[in-house]
Formats: sequence, structure tokens, C-alpha cells
Amino acid sequence: MNQICNLALQGLKVLDTLGLWLGLLSLRLLLAWEFGEAGFEKLHGKNWFADIQDQFPWPFNLIPADLNWVLATGFEVVGAIALVVGLGTRFMSASLIVLTVVAIFSVHWPESWSTWGELLKGYALSNDGHGNFKLPVIYIAMLLPLVFMGPGRLSLDGLIFRMASSRHRNALQFAP
Repeated sequence: MNQICNLALQGLKVLDTLGLWLGLLSLRLLLAWEFGEAGFEKLHGKNWFADIQDQFPWPFNLIPADLNWVLATGFEVVGAIALVVGLGTRFMSASLIVLTVVAIFSVHWPESWSTWGELLKGYALSNDGHGNFKLPVIYIAMLLPLVFMGPGRLSLDGLIFRMASSRHRNALQFAP
């Protein structure tokens, strides 16, 4: 029985180590695909933000629609690239959460609802007149681990952190 427990613990340690290298990478790559796709679509498309400017939450409703379009496009495209390589991951993930919250309230939120049941009809992947905020909520849930845990070891952020930690340890060793 003791051998089985030790074997199970060793297996879990291997999974933990792989998770540090690959677990958060999978989130980064999937989110990069989704936000990049949206950003490149905006980059090559027509600005429709003027049509929904009055639905943007404060303070974004005070920003001109053209600037909102450029900011959204830029954060989606640059954010996707940053997520792929794992650079500035916490900042970009937090920024993409803000962008997603704005999108929920301006595009995906139901136009009107009077009960929680009516609101929850909008937690869907289709728009049957009730909104469709399920996918953006899932994106936020996927971005939160990147904000709180960082990008994982297989990232430029991880490499920079390891290099800085190594220099710091070496400097402490040779300090008088």
C-alpha cells in the first residue's frame, strides 16, 4: 500500500511540474487565438462602435468611438501576441478582462430583463434576444489564472523571472 501511495505521489509531482510548464500555456494559446481573431477582424473591418457608443459603460462611453475601436483592436492584437510568447502576461490579461467586461455590457448583455431568470437566459452561446454573455464570462474565468498565477514557466516572463532571480541570488552570495 505504501508503494502505491509513493507511486501516486510521484505521478502527481510529474503532473505538477508539467502543469507549471504546459498548463498555463494552454490557456494563453487558446485565449490568444480568440482575442487575436477578434482583433484582426476589427483591424480589417469597419468600425461599428459608433452604433453602440451609448451602451459602453463609464468611462468608455466618454471616449470617441474611433479611439475605442483603436484601443480594442490594439489590445486584442497586441494582447494575443503577448499571450503567445508570455510577455507582460499579467498586465495584458488584466487589460483583456477590462476589455471583455466592456464588451459584455455594451454588446453581450441582454437589452432588458426584470428577473434573475430572464438575465440568466443571456448566459448562452446564441443570441435569441436575451443577450449572449456566456463566452465572454468563460474568457474572464480563463484570464483570471493568468492574472493571479502569471504565464507559467514556458514564457518570456518566466525566463526573465528566472534570470533575475539567478542574478539576485548570485549578487547575494558575493556580497561583503
